[in-house]
Amino acid sequence: MALSSMTGFARSHGASGPYVFEWELKSVNAKGFDLRMRLPPGWDELEASAKKRAGELLSRGTVYANLSVKRANAVSTVRINEDVLSSIVKVAGELAGRIDAVAPSIDGLLAIKGVIEVVEPESDEAEDKAAKAAAAAAFEQALGDLVRMRQREGATLGQILSQRMDEIERLANKAEAAPGRKPEAIRARLAEQVAALLEASDRFDSDRLNQEALLIAAKADIREELDRIASHVSQAREMIGKGGPVGRRLDFLAQEFNREVNTCCSKANDLELTNTGLEMKNVVEQFREQVQNLE
Repeated sequence: MALSSMTGFARSHGASGPYVFEWELKSVNAKGFDLRMRLPPGWDELEASAKKRAGELLSRGTVYANLSVKRANAVSTVRINEDVLSSIVKVAGELAGRIDAVAPSIDGLLAIKGVIEVVEPESDEAEDKAAKAAAAAAFEQALGDLVRMRQREGATLGQILSQRMDEIERLANKAEAAPGRKPEAIRARLAEQVAALLEASDRFDSDRLNQEALLIAAKADIREELDRIASHVSQAREMIGKGGPVGRRLDFLAQEFNREVNTCCSKANDLELTNTGLEMKNVVEQFREQVQNLE
C-alpha cells in the first residue's frame, strides 16, 4: 500500500437532462475521519452513500464536499397571489376612512411580502432520479481523484521521512564514534567523578560510595539510547515502506525518538556529543512535523 497525505483537492463536473452540477472536495488534517457535505435542497439523499464510500477509501482527515447544481433552460415564472393582494386592498380601504393617509401605490403593494410569488418550473421525477445517479457517479470520480492526489503527496512525504531517517542514523553513528564515547574517555571521567566523591568521603560510607560510582557509570554511557534509536529507525523504515494509514504509529514513534534523544543530550558530558544530540533533536522534530500530515 502507498502512503497517503491527509491534504488534497479534487473537482468533477457532470450533466444529466436539464441539470448541470459540480463537486468540489477539499481534505485537511484531522485526528480521525469526517466527511462534511453541503448539498442543495432536495439532494440530501446523496449524503449517506457518499459518506459510506468515502469511509471505505479514507481513514483520516476532514473532507469538505460541496455540490452545486444548476438547472439549464429553467425559466421561473412570476405570479400575483390574488388572495393576499385582495386582503391587503380590503384592509387599505378600511383604514382609508379612519386615518389621513396616501392611497397605496401599485409598486408599494407589489413590494409587500407574499403578493408576488416566484414559481419554479415543475421537475420531472425521472429526470431528477437520473441526475442524482449521475451526481453520485461524479462524486465517485472526484473522490478517486482526491485519493490519488493524497497518495501523490504521501509518496513525497515518504521520501522526506526516509531522508530524515538517514539523517538520524548518520547522527547516531556520529555520536557512537565521538571521542567522548570511547571507553578510556568514559573511564577518565568516571575516575574524576569518583575522586571528587572520595574527597568528600567523610560524608559517605563505603556502600554509598559504591552506589554513587555505579550511578555515575550508568550515566556516563548512552549505549542503550543509541540501540533504541537504531531500533526506532528500523521500525520507521519498515512502516514507511509498507505504507497504508501509518500516520498515528509514526507519530508515536516520533515521540519515542524524542525521548531517547533527550536522554542522550542529558547524559552527554562533552561538547561534541551535546551538539550532535541537539542536531538529532532538530531532525526528529522535522520528522514529527511531516508525520502530522500522514493519513
